[in-house]
Amino acid sequence: MSKVPKIRAKVIDCKQGAVRAVRYNVDGNYCITSGSDKTIKLWNPLKGSLLKTYSGTGNEVLDACSSSDNSQIVAGGADRACTVFDVETGKQLRRWRTQGAQVNAVAFNEESNVCFSGSTDCTMHAFDVRSRSEKPIQIFNESTDGILSIDVNQHEIVVGSADCNYRTYNIRDGNMTVDFMGDAVNSVHFTPDGNCILASTGDGNVRLMDKSNGKLLASYKGHENSTYKIDSCILQSIEFIATGSEDGFVYIYSLMDSDIVAKLDHPSKVIPSLSSHPKKERLLTASGQLIYQWVCEDDQDFHV
Repeated sequence: MSKVPKIRAKVIDCKQGAVRAVRYNVDGNYCITSGSDKTIKLWNPLKGSLLKTYSGTGNEVLDACSSSDNSQIVAGGADRACTVFDVETGKQLRRWRTQGAQVNAVAFNEESNVCFSGSTDCTMHAFDVRSRSEKPIQIFNESTDGILSIDVNQHEIVVGSADCNYRTYNIRDGNMTVDFMGDAVNSVHFTPDGNCILASTGDGNVRLMDKSNGKLLASYKGHENSTYKIDSCILQSIEFIATGSEDGFVYIYSLMDSDIVAKLDHPSKVIPSLSSHPKKERLLTASGQLIYQWVCEDDQDFHV
């Protein structure tokens, strides 16, 4: 059995108001934080050093994501816009204001030539990053309530909505499947093999669902989630899942038998966002204006 990242190795004060989201980049060498002070910040989480600050969004930033070649960052937030920044220069490359309410979630496709933004206006818009068009190339309007979470895996997109469903779009086949979860779907993620979906709901449940037939494979209970949009994720070993909570802990569950294997203590009550390292057994969590780096006991980079 793999080790669990339960040792707090680093605490970074982001100094950008409340950190709404923390995300590792594709290779895990950097991370991005979205702040309530209208900025996005790029960090080296190993050293805890700030590399760059991106500003120019009109309101607080609720989500951000890095492209697969690390050259661009897409951000969305309360200004109703989807903004693409150049990582190196910090300049705004594109800015689309096509949605009628705040943008809760953003994502790139695998090639990073299309970005998606999901909004409280019940739609997800897809934009061609390379074109100069002000309009989306596609609008997904199947949801009957706000879009809260987006994940992309090759030719499939899974979208969690406040209408108690998540929808899986297969772009190649032109199909959409809907799975009813019973409460607002705060967070959705494909498993690394693309066969299952991890979905968090606002009733304090995290469920592992079979993508092909919609069957429940496992459910994880113990954490608290009734008020806020709370993230969950699958850890790199694929043996554990982690979820934020509203009781001051991040809970790590065993993927197979749903047992709580660790509780990571935080000074603030609500831990809304977390991100799993893509290659190592590490976890980033965000609470208040701080982000925390969690590692295993034998992590070579931290000499724990």
